[in-house]
Amino acid sequence: MTTAKDIMHTGATWIPAHETLDRAAQLMRDHKVGALPISARGAQDRMIGILTDRDIVIGCVAMGHDPSKMTAGDLAHGTPRWIDSEANVEMVLEEMQTHRIRRLPVVENKKLIGMISEADLAQHLTDEQIAHWVEKVYSPSG
Repeated sequence: MTTAKDIMHTGATWIPAHETLDRAAQLMRDHKVGALPISARGAQDRMIGILTDRDIVIGCVAMGHDPSKMTAGDLAHGTPRWIDSEANVEMVLEEMQTHRIRRLPVVENKKLIGMISEADLAQHLTDEQIAHWVEKVYSPSG
């Protein structure tokens, strides 16, 4: 059985909620990622959201805000989703499709150990699985 741990990429990095968006963009650049889980102030292992490069552009820059003054926590909205490292691929796909998300943090023993992105799915799934996932996540009707 292929698990979330088998298809994730390692090295996921937290960003504290109090950290500025310009620092978040620097971390994304340095780690070559497009998303960072946001940790609660003083609790590195408690996720309160996920910050994407798109969030920074749409929620800050395009609104005329200063990314050196806005924080990751300012853009943390909704309920963060995650998956256990031992979950099978079908569970991963179901979680991502149901919530129409493109990145999914992977946890083991309540600790962040990786992230699953579209690129990870493309490398590990069949064409049929990918096509179904794309239809569910990107179609207007879901």
